[in-house]
Amino acid sequence: MNSLHPERKSTLIGMTAILMWSASLGLFRSISEIFGPVGGAALIFSASGLIASAVLGLPNVRRMRPMYLLGCGALFVAYEIALALSVGLAHDRHQALELGMINYLWPSLTVLLAILTRSQRGSWLLLPAIALCFSGIVWVMKGDGVLSAPLMWSNVLGNPVAYGLAFGAAFLWASYSVMTRRYGQGANGVPLFLLATAVVLWIKYAVSDAPALHMSYAGLAQVLLLGALTATAYSCWNFGIQHGSLTVLATTSYFTPVLSATLTSLWLGITPGRSLLYGVAMVTAGSLLCLWATRQKS
Repeated sequence: MNSLHPERKSTLIGMTAILMWSASLGLFRSISEIFGPVGGAALIFSASGLIASAVLGLPNVRRMRPMYLLGCGALFVAYEIALALSVGLAHDRHQALELGMINYLWPSLTVLLAILTRSQRGSWLLLPAIALCFSGIVWVMKGDGVLSAPLMWSNVLGNPVAYGLAFGAAFLWASYSVMTRRYGQGANGVPLFLLATAVVLWIKYAVSDAPALHMSYAGLAQVLLLGALTATAYSCWNFGIQHGSLTVLATTSYFTPVLSATLTSLWLGITPGRSLLYGVAMVTAGSLLCLWATRQKS
């Protein structure tokens, strides 16, 4: 029996990251409720950075291309901070779930950027596929009210920093995925990137008026769990996007909102509204059309 093709094996490894990320949103929120948005995020990435460094070792920066080390590293750090703070700054758990769903625009943006940079080919069907995903996010943002631009704008103005960070995170991770594919050349800077993220967050914590951290064994257990998931997930994703199929990974990621919304709702003990469920369904359905649009052009 023939062994699994290396590219397919790499793609499968990358896909395991999607499963682990699905369990992260709820943990991000619960940890931020215990330690605060900045302090909680700093603890998470300190744990994940130390775990990744212990398992994989610190990478040799001399063997990395400057564009990967500095460019991709900056995108990674910016994304992690944007996502963690957006979820932590949500007014309540329901809004945290909505903000997490906005982050899942990144798969469609990844495919779009891959095509714009000529890393991937696709048919005209990609446009309605991406439009469907964006429509799903609009449906999520409108809440349970009537669909109207003023209402959605009012929701955004109610917490502009959190919404801005969520949208920014989607663009940042799409850019990171495409750039890592082009400039990574097999390097794995994830341990270093995670530690850099922790350093930036601790600096922000030190200069901010955030309250002092209080010991909580339940909170620390969650930090260790999410740290392990984060370190493993990003290492798998980094390997997958460099050696596997970027298109398959990106389109498969469209299904993450369904699993993420389910696990987050169970962990936080909340019931998603109809609009969020419809929006998640629209984002997920867009994956099928996106996959069809790129399958014959890969």
